[in-house]
Amino acid sequence: MMIPDRFPGIICSFARLFVIPLVMVDQFEILLPEYGRGYHLITHLIERKLPDLPASGLLHIFIEHSSAGLTINENADPGVRHDFEVFMNELIPENHPSYRHIMEGPDDMPAHLKASLLGSSLTIPVTNGRLKLGTWQGIYLCEFRNHGGRRKLFLTMIS
Repeated sequence: MMIPDRFPGIICSFARLFVIPLVMVDQFEILLPEYGRGYHLITHLIERKLPDLPASGLLHIFIEHSSAGLTINENADPGVRHDFEVFMNELIPENHPSYRHIMEGPDDMPAHLKASLLGSSLTIPVTNGRLKLGTWQGIYLCEFRNHGGRRKLFLTMIS
């Protein structure tokens, strides 16, 4: 294919090769144990439940709840979990006078707001058959309810 060029006397050629790779998609669920309110490292639980990972790809993790969230953050110092809890509770307090959604308890509406801020999904690269997390990174379940119950994760592996 010839592409017209803005400079006279210079010829530019362009070739486009279309390759349709075989894409594999696997999906499965993980039912987490019940956790109390707080930030809980769940990397090890996810890695234990995962089948053998491909050489490369993407793992998408979605939590099927509106009052809990997921995040990736520092996994070495337990003080991080405390600081998360303190900061989020100051940012989004219980019993705020403007809340209207209060029938499920004082922790419910703040839990929805916190879950919206942190999000309900993560996408993590897979490299050399392993999750490509940094040395000090871990996957957290962010449980915003006092008694949220067991939480379900829906995982999609794309390779």
